[in-house]
Amino acid sequence: MITEKAAIVVTLFHFIYLLGAGIVAGLLSSIAGLASLASYPALLAIGVPPVIANVTNTAALVFTGIGSAMSSRKELKGQGPTLIRLIILVCIGSVFGSAVLLLAPASSFQKVVPFFIASSGILLLVSGKKKPPSDLAQAAGPRAASRSQRALAIAGIVFVGAYSGYFGAAAGVIMLAILAVVTTERFAVYNAMRNVTGFASNAIAAVIYAFTSHIQWLMVIPLGIGLYVGGYIGPIIVRHVPVELLRWLIALAAFGLAGYLFWQAFMQ
Repeated sequence: MITEKAAIVVTLFHFIYLLGAGIVAGLLSSIAGLASLASYPALLAIGVPPVIANVTNTAALVFTGIGSAMSSRKELKGQGPTLIRLIILVCIGSVFGSAVLLLAPASSFQKVVPFFIASSGILLLVSGKKKPPSDLAQAAGPRAASRSQRALAIAGIVFVGAYSGYFGAAAGVIMLAILAVVTTERFAVYNAMRNVTGFASNAIAAVIYAFTSHIQWLMVIPLGIGLYVGGYIGPIIVRHVPVELLRWLIALAAFGLAGYLFWQAFMQ
């Protein structure tokens, strides 16, 4: 039987552990869209069941969006109209994805995630091989070259919102890869836009989960504080790191997370 003193020690350890994991996750989120490379496994490691860990993680991820948005005001200047369109699309998707998570069995949830994450890493590497053509670069904007290109961009962004609502891990990488294709902005700018859209989709999903699932709010507090700190620092780092290096590091981290979750889902 655990004594009261031992319970306090365990609680304090969990707080410090989640705070540290949150800082690392916030950095990974704002730099690479891979917060859950640290935050989701951290929750699993202290015994939180997968689906509960996911909804708790989603609620905490709201804080990294706040931190990164505050730190990215320079990059976001003049991007208001584009951000509004992106936010609307990801929020529509997030509502759908949240509903799928609540209705789908936990076993199917665990088994599908690694493949999504591996695909996002491949997509990010492919998107960096050549400069996107100018007509495709405008596909998400008001001067889109064709309806089919605009529809493809819109569908991809809605999918990211749905995936983000379903599972936060590497949703940012998928959005990053899409924005790399559909915009001519430099990496720091569309990465900042990705951080804001991630905040929006996570916020919508967190509100839904607050009323329909079981969020571990006491774990959200330390994780959220760490995510805010890491989220604020991340955009500062992005301004000074070579884009191609970042692209490869993000993709490799995505493959690593996919492999880890694949092992958990199929090998244990």
